[in-house]
Amino acid sequence: MRPFQVGGASASTPTTEFVSTYEDVTRVRVEDPGRFARLAATRSRRTVADTDGTMMIIAADHPARGALGVGSRGQAMASRTELLDRLREALAVPGVDGVLGTADILEDLLVMGALEDKIVFASMNRGGLQGSSWEIEDRFTAYDAASVKAAGFDGGKMLTRIDLDDDRTPFILEASATAVSELAHHELIAMVEPFMSSRPGGPGTKVVNDLSPEAVIRSIHIAQGLGTTSAYTWLKLPAVEHMERVMDSTTLPTLILGGDPANDDPIALRASWKRALDRPNVRGLVVGRTLLYPAGDDVTAAVRASVEMIR
Repeated sequence: MRPFQVGGASASTPTTEFVSTYEDVTRVRVEDPGRFARLAATRSRRTVADTDGTMMIIAADHPARGALGVGSRGQAMASRTELLDRLREALAVPGVDGVLGTADILEDLLVMGALEDKIVFASMNRGGLQGSSWEIEDRFTAYDAASVKAAGFDGGKMLTRIDLDDDRTPFILEASATAVSELAHHELIAMVEPFMSSRPGGPGTKVVNDLSPEAVIRSIHIAQGLGTTSAYTWLKLPAVEHMERVMDSTTLPTLILGGDPANDDPIALRASWKRALDRPNVRGLVVGRTLLYPAGDDVTAAVRASVEMIR
């Protein structure tokens, strides 16, 4: 894949503040780390209110949880520069509204001018490392509400897995509730991604999310009750069977997540997105690996097809 070239600057940000090479990104981190805050303050912004409430968001927060694989490629996201190339290509596709990521990725994109005129969601809890014994206790190791506000971003996203057999579950429920309340205090969107999860193989085995309609409905009811207000809460949910029944369990705006490229047939996956998007409270997609590392490796074509689906 060819390196993606940086686009133009916004009217509010001096062109000299942006860089065009990854070597320059490192140089800024060494010589001028304050530039990230300056760029965040002057970034050309659009918000959810500037859309019709339907959004195409590119997700890029898997690596911070130690999840680098895409399908059969166990180290697909190991190269940060390749991931950034793919992200910048995806964000340049007309109709893409924004991105979801951790500070390291968002700041790289910021200093290269790729966040201009984009909606930005900040990933908050990445402490539940993939494959760890404590995976359910997904501690908030990335953004908090105050830093999301300071950066001028639009909201924070939290993964909230609920394992009724894991005593760590109450921690993540309490931590997610606190984050929802604090984001709402700043009038920022709290994007909650809930799952009913378990370890079918017993302690120490892989965490598996239950994608049955009944389990997703149960997770929705738990998630939408978190925090002191639900006024700013959105849901991030999988596209499963019987989405009309699933989405009848909430009035909250919902974005559909991308699915697992390792297990999902691309055609069937897109069909499931389309069925979910037919529900009136489903307001778009938040997709990462499926679009950034698509079959055939044509990022632009994969993203464009998804944009056309929701517009």
